[in-house]
Amino acid sequence: MTTSLDYDGDIAILNLGGDENRFSPEFLDAVDSHLDAIHARGAHGLVTTADNKFYSNGLDLDWLGAHSDQGPWYVNRVQGLLARFLTLPIPTAAAVVGHAFGAGAMLAIAHDFRVMRADRGYFCFPEVDIHIPFTDGMAALIQAKLTPQAAVASMTTGRRFGGADAVAVGLVEATADEGAVTAAATDLLRPLGGKDSGTLGAIKQTMFGTAAAALRST
Repeated sequence: MTTSLDYDGDIAILNLGGDENRFSPEFLDAVDSHLDAIHARGAHGLVTTADNKFYSNGLDLDWLGAHSDQGPWYVNRVQGLLARFLTLPIPTAAAVVGHAFGAGAMLAIAHDFRVMRADRGYFCFPEVDIHIPFTDGMAALIQAKLTPQAAVASMTTGRRFGGADAVAVGLVEATADEGAVTAAATDLLRPLGGKDSGTLGAIKQTMFGTAAAALRST
């Protein structure tokens, strides 16, 4: 399944797909295009979700292995999308319906809020175990959204957090039962629909400008 865009009232529902939803160049282009459409419509909020046991498994390592000469371009492309989510001028929530690993977990962290399935799925930054240090931008993103304690607990251990543990450490705001995660994430945004996008965008730029700049740097 490819990415798709729908609406629940004025809230955009962006489905990342029905497989591992890795960040292939085509995936990145599709998501950017959807964000353009969401902006053009004037949506009051954005929920990202998925249709399988994965929310997103992050970087497309197969593509990267076959295009190693394009590694810097690819990483910059991924980080640019993360920066865009971090500073979107509308409220955002990630419906983490399944596993969120690596850059997939970073995508969720780049949202304002996160709701995770209660009974299955892991939220994990596995970089320490797969020998891939965080870039400055990726570290800045995570540290901008988490407490120092949560950043250490998640970034230095490779620990796989289930729903309840993810709430306890502050990776996600809430959990929901299977089939109710997307609705719960959408409900988080409903009271925020009247916020002025210009003001909200300026606030996010102030809050997260340093992290966004690190993500966008070469």
